[in-house]
Amino acid sequence: MDDLQAGTDIGHYGRLVFVMIARHFMSEDEMVPLLAKQPDHNATEAQALVQQVEAKGYSPPRRERILAWQKEQDYPICPNPDDPDSGNVYSELRFPDDVYEHISEYYAEKAHEGR
Repeated sequence: MDDLQAGTDIGHYGRLVFVMIARHFMSEDEMVPLLAKQPDHNATEAQALVQQVEAKGYSPPRRERILAWQKEQDYPICPNPDDPDSGNVYSELRFPDDVYEHISEYYAEKAHEGR
């Protein structure tokens, strides 16, 4: 949040991770101005990202996904990748129940398809 407020470039995946998590705690009206402070990113692009994540219903990413995305950019999304607890948003935050239900349904469908 501090880097977003300061206008520090958190990279494409940093913005994506932010929206995937923040949409459960903040309104679009709160997220868009923060994202619009990104270099080479305006309010229209910020709003499009928020709306895309909302429309797709993306769940917050697992630590492994965050670390993989982090390798694709300069900004350290997970500032301490050697600490196995760092970047695990599911242990650091409590999401609304529907997030956990969505994840459970996803894995149940995958298990059913695998039969």
